Order: sequence, then C-alpha cells, then structure tokens
Amino acid sequence: MLLVHWDTACGFCDQIAPELARLQGDLRKHKTELVLISYGDADTNRSFAQEHGLDCAILLQHEGEPVQAFAHLGTPVAYLLDEKGRVAKPLALGADEVPRLAREAAGKRGRLQSGRSLAESRIEREGLPAGTPAPAFALPDIDGGTVSLDDYLGRRVLLVFSDPDCGPCDALLPDLARLHDQAGDRLEVVLVGRGSVDENRRKAATHAIDFPFVVQPAWRLSKEYGIFATPVAFLIDEEGLIAREVAKGGPEILSLAQGALAAGREARMA
Repeated sequence: MLLVHWDTACGFCDQIAPELARLQGDLRKHKTELVLISYGDADTNRSFAQEHGLDCAILLQHEGEPVQAFAHLGTPVAYLLDEKGRVAKPLALGADEVPRLAREAAGKRGRLQSGRSLAESRIEREGLPAGTPAPAFALPDIDGGTVSLDDYLGRRVLLVFSDPDCGPCDALLPDLARLHDQAGDRLEVVLVGRGSVDENRRKAATHAIDFPFVVQPAWRLSKEYGIFATPVAFLIDEEGLIAREVAKGGPEILSLAQGALAAGREARMA
C-alpha cells in the first residue's frame, strides 16, 4: 500500500496528482494500492479525484485530528507499506520524494516523461521572497469577526502561521503573547491557524492570546505565501510588502520580530 497524506487545497498535491494517476495501473500490476488520507469533505475530494483521473481509495480525516502516522506533518508525505502492514521504505516528504517513491513501487526507474521536479515547478515552496507584495486575505477570526490584511496598511505586521497540532507552535505562543505586549503600536502580530475555530479558540485561551487570531481553510493562505510548514512568519512592511525572508521555527521568528522592533525604535529616534 502506498499511503499518502493528502489535501485537495495543497498546491503540491495538485502538482503531483496527475503523475500518481498515471502510475495507478503499474502500481496495481505490482500488487500495490494507492490510498490517500485526505482532508475536507467527500464531494470536494471526489471532484478533485475525477479532475486528475485518480481512481483510488480516499479516506477522510478531521481537520484537527490527523491520523497518528501523519501528525505534525504537512502534505504530501507518504509511506510504502508491505503485505503485513510494515513500513517498507523511509517516509517520503514533499512533491519530489512522494512521486519518486510511487515510481519505485510501480517498477519505474526514471522520471515519467511529463513529470517535473519540484525545482522546475512554478509553485513557491520556500516562502515568498522579500520585496514581494504580501498576498491579501480576509479570514474569520476566533471571536466571530473577520480580519483583513488591508486593516493594517501603514503598519508593520508579523504574520505567523501556526497549527493546533504543532508542538513548536505551542512553545512559541507564550513568547508571541509577550512580544505583542511589548510591541505597542510598533508591530502588529497576526496569527494564522489551521483546523477548526473551536480548537484554535481553546489554544488562544490556554496561552492568553489577545491579538488577532484567524483560521485558514486547510493550507489555503499558506499556499499563497508559498510555504507549507509551521511555525513560520513573514514581516510585512507599512506598504504591504514582505520585508524579510521567511522565518522558520520559533528562534528565527522571535529574531525577526525583535529586529523589526529595534528598527522601529531607531526610526522613531531619527
């Protein structure tokens, strides 16, 4: 069984779906079934499968409750299991490794002629670069309102992507709360979570989060910003441009924020 952690809103999944569809016949010849462990509802997944020619089992998991084997992992990632349910190959991560594992399981040695490497893809995967206009959004917050990036024009924003099942995100949240208290009007902190509003609301209560906390459907806004990981953060300047390269992980995020605060103090003194 080729077991793939999947999401119809994931740009990388969309990218590799046609190749997986083409490999299905050869996988079955090699007594291997493709199984997708996906998010979202049945209709969305059914439409996605039909669009790309996927004819395989698709199992649905709750947004905030991924199966244990894929907890804290993004999409796509995959395990190849043998006839006894044992892991036969190391975990394949991302839009290069998952098709490679599928080709190996299907008895293919080289890349399919129409396949492209991740490096050749036009989908961003390491975060939008500095100087890029920050993609706009208007998302529901955990208090029942709506938060828009346009609300912060003229101010610096630290946009942090989180996940309720991400341990490093949990470790970062108390520091973000303290940072928000210190920043005043020098830096706005906006947190973007995945999963349900309720579980993110509970997370906010646990860590005394009182700055804007919005919820994205699946990885939709992450896709716009070109990165499928948590925690990561972008510093957006007063003109709505990404001011620095993406910060990955708690230490980099806090360093990015402290640098923004220091720059704000220097600007005021000048």
